[in-house]
Amino acid sequence: MPLILNIDTATEVASVCISEKDEVLGAIGNEDQKQHASFLQAGIKSLLDTCGIKFNDLSAVSVTAGPGSYTGLRVGIASAKGFCYALKIPLILLNTLEVMATAAIKSHKTEGVVLFCPMIDARRTEVFTAVYNEDMEEIIFPCVMKIENNSFSKLLDKQKIFFMGSGAKKTSAVINHPNAIFANFRISPIQALAYLSSQSFKNQSFADVALADALYIKEFFTIS
Repeated sequence: MPLILNIDTATEVASVCISEKDEVLGAIGNEDQKQHASFLQAGIKSLLDTCGIKFNDLSAVSVTAGPGSYTGLRVGIASAKGFCYALKIPLILLNTLEVMATAAIKSHKTEGVVLFCPMIDARRTEVFTAVYNEDMEEIIFPCVMKIENNSFSKLLDKQKIFFMGSGAKKTSAVINHPNAIFANFRISPIQALAYLSSQSFKNQSFADVALADALYIKEFFTIS
């Protein structure tokens, strides 16, 4: 069975886990977003030691490639690529929004909900978002969206939508619709990381270690 190191530093909470097939063998996290860089390497070493696994035992490394925090994405992807290059093992890139939606579907069965909308705060009135059905088919493709009171109105008029993630709180202050359900708790991505990376490994869906890069969606500008 493949042993996969899964890394997620795309959002405010960093998560790292070791999985075999889609079973989580161990996990560790960090809730201080400013410390993701210093946490990651030491956290991975500690996790491997706790699970009794050596780096050479790993079959692949998966990492959330975005969208998300610019710095967090760079930290996670650089580490994942470094491990894959040194160990000569495959690299798996996961979409952060897909991980969030999968986690919600697997962990929170809300009665009557047919659509799931992960949201990552993208500053001001914008969010990184997408909409999926229960079969993880994309209803709205990953994008950056400015939240207004009529956002998602066509979908909400027909069905319930479960909103989750760091962008959901500010969205709840703008969208007032009886079919809009907002998560008031944090959904852990651990099991979703294990499941999605296992599926990617099974399907041999690997990224080019040299060319792999973050999925930013939103343009970044530098003021000179």
